[in-house]
Amino acid sequence: MDILSGIWNYVIPFLAVLTMLVFVHEMGHYLVARWCKVRIQVFSIGFGPEIYGIDDKHGTRWKFSAIPFGGYVKMFGEQPPDEMDPDGHQPMTEEDRKVSFFCKTLGQRAAIVFAGPAANFLFAIVVLAGLFSLVGQPYTPPDIGKVIENSAAARAGLKDGDVFKRIGDTEITRFEQVQRIVQLSPGQPLKIVVARDGRLQNVTATPDGVEVKRFGSIQRIGQLGVTRPTGDMVLVRYDPFTALWKATERTASLTVDIFDALGQIITGQRTAEELGGPVRIAQISGDMAQAGLVMVIQFAAILSINLGLINLFPIPMLDGGHLVFYGIEAIRGRPLGERAMGYSLNVGLALIFGLTVFVTWNDLVQLRVIDYFIGLVT
Repeated sequence: MDILSGIWNYVIPFLAVLTMLVFVHEMGHYLVARWCKVRIQVFSIGFGPEIYGIDDKHGTRWKFSAIPFGGYVKMFGEQPPDEMDPDGHQPMTEEDRKVSFFCKTLGQRAAIVFAGPAANFLFAIVVLAGLFSLVGQPYTPPDIGKVIENSAAARAGLKDGDVFKRIGDTEITRFEQVQRIVQLSPGQPLKIVVARDGRLQNVTATPDGVEVKRFGSIQRIGQLGVTRPTGDMVLVRYDPFTALWKATERTASLTVDIFDALGQIITGQRTAEELGGPVRIAQISGDMAQAGLVMVIQFAAILSINLGLINLFPIPMLDGGHLVFYGIEAIRGRPLGERAMGYSLNVGLALIFGLTVFVTWNDLVQLRVIDYFIGLVT
């Protein structure tokens, strides 16, 4: 019964969210490829053996495959023409070249590759805009309700009733901005401007580093030690155009936050154990599903941004790696050689496989799955 409950509460929401985001990503590739008059042979959700599929009038096979972690669009002529026999019988004809991916201009190929991550960012903006228009965006004025004794805020001289105006180079209009900046800055001095009794005051506060458990993993975050006034959080609904702008701002700020967190992991300010993989994403998906549809939609938008960013990393096998190849081709005036390309793709595959193993192991350890199985045999 527990297994069935886990599948229903966690696996199903995870696969539903992942399938939707993969579809969005691959549809970006598909639409721009069709716009560039490239023949699409396969549009697959998942990898491996086909479970179900149909052919459309353009000759594209739309299908669901057995391994549901990802997907792909297979375009005609993805390899150089002189190395390819597309039908297994004869080299490409002139008509084939007109619909071949490799025979398109460098700009067209780059646009097709970039369209996948771009679709994920656009999806996040549209989804958040819909929420901000129909449900509302959480808004809390950036004023301090209470400063906790012996906290970083108290040591810096912040007082009850102060209103945050600026932290570093960021103008503050919502308390949520303060929370986001502080949590990403454990142990880092922050230059803060607050309004007090009608005058601006400058203080420097260094958030305390504290460890908290979030979705099964231990994370180190910054804590300032202030609370907001009780009951001042409201949902602000916007007209569609304002909602679209606010959603774009929110998507941009989430993107910057992700880069900040990754930078802190690289520099050692955060532990790599905070990186999560498919198991943790499944857990979060289930938790969000139990919290309600709005939370699932918000999580899908955030995950879509992550998916778009990851695919833009300059790693061979990913969209970002292909864009790097195209940049080199633009500089050299010709593509990389077959051997160099092969080595690069092998390195990229090894990196992706190694990262997948690492984050999955992180998930199993942080969620104590390993301890559970050890307990079964000891």
